[in-house]
Amino acid sequence: MQLPTPGDLKQKRTDLGLTQSGLAKRAGVSQPLIARIESGDVDPRLSTLRKIFDVFESTEKEHILVKDIMHSPVIHATPDISVNEAVRLMEKYGFSQVPVINNGVPVGCISDDLIVRSMADKKTDAISQMKVYDMMGESFLTVSPKTDIGVVSHMLERNPAVLVLDKGQVVGVVTKQDVISLLHC
Repeated sequence: MQLPTPGDLKQKRTDLGLTQSGLAKRAGVSQPLIARIESGDVDPRLSTLRKIFDVFESTEKEHILVKDIMHSPVIHATPDISVNEAVRLMEKYGFSQVPVINNGVPVGCISDDLIVRSMADKKTDAISQMKVYDMMGESFLTVSPKTDIGVVSHMLERNPAVLVLDKGQVVGVVTKQDVISLLHC
C-alpha cells in the first residue's frame, strides 16, 4: 500500500472544498500542522492521517453530486408531436409531466395540468391534434452534472424536476423522488 504524498493530501482537500482550517477543525488538529503536512515539512503520525482520512470520507458522503443520482436517458417529448402522442408517452411511463426537448436542448414542458386546463376551454379533438409547442409551459430548471444535490433539493421545493445539462445538451433529469430516495442509502 502506498501512502499519499503531501501533494496528494492537499489536492484531495481542495477537491473536497475544504480549507486547511476547516480540515484541521474537523480532524481535531491545528491548522499549522495541516500546512506543515501539506508542505512536506513534517511526517504525520498514523493516527493523524487516520483523522484526516475520516474527514475526507465524511465530506465525500456530504457532497453527493447530481451526476450520481440523475436518470439518463431523459424521457421527453419533442415540440412537433401532437398532444395526443405526448399523453400516450406520459401514460406509458406513468409521468404527470415530461420535458420538451428539441435537438438536445430543453424548450419547455408538457404536463397533465396544462392539458386539463386546456380541456376546459377547447374541444377534446382539437386539443389531441394540437402540437406540443402550442401548449407547452416553461422548461424545467437546469443544472450541471457537478452541481451539489443540496442546491437541487432547494430547486425542487418549487419545481417538479431539474434537467441536467452538459455542454448545452440534456444528459439527465433529477426529480423529487430521486432526492427522497437518498434517505434509503
